Amino acid sequence: MTKELAKEQNVSVDEKGFEEEFRKHQDISRVGAEKKFKGGLSDASDETTKLHTATHLLNEALRKVLKKEDIHQKGSNITPERLRFDFNFDRKLTEEELKAVENMVNEQIKKSLPVKRDEMTVEEAKKIGAHGVFEHKYGEKVSIYSIGDVSIEICGGPHVKNTKELGKFKIVKEESVSTGVRRIKAILE
Repeated sequence: MTKELAKEQNVSVDEKGFEEEFRKHQDISRVGAEKKFKGGLSDASDETTKLHTATHLLNEALRKVLKKEDIHQKGSNITPERLRFDFNFDRKLTEEELKAVENMVNEQIKKSLPVKRDEMTVEEAKKIGAHGVFEHKYGEKVSIYSIGDVSIEICGGPHVKNTKELGKFKIVKEESVSTGVRRIKAILE
């Protein structure tokens, strides 16, 4: 349409120049989005940090309640208001399973577990049983976050220092995202 309007006005359109500038714009936008939403976090506020730490407990509770050690994160989006956690599973969770997951997370919060960060190679992290499905994105050294003896994951942070900072965990929704991928939305009260 732009070319047609330009032709009517006897104006030329630099298509090659436009395409180059458009590619530059896309690159700048992509880099900005990657920085803004690193690790699925919208910001580094206290609320987002608490919810991010809670996702580690949620992930481990899902493995235990559903009796599937290969459950892992498929996506995450965390804002100061709520967490959204996508994970591999092939069916809707029952009300009993959701309640058991919620209860297990809250039990760990009540234990006032310390959250500890260590740095090591991916190979060393695997040897100590750290979970992490995005290890190809990391450099030579990775950060490992341990929550008591409950959870150990490769992660870029940020996290609270102790689970007692989290408050009460509440699942507000569970739904399908795509075949074999479920989504949980949760809050801290």
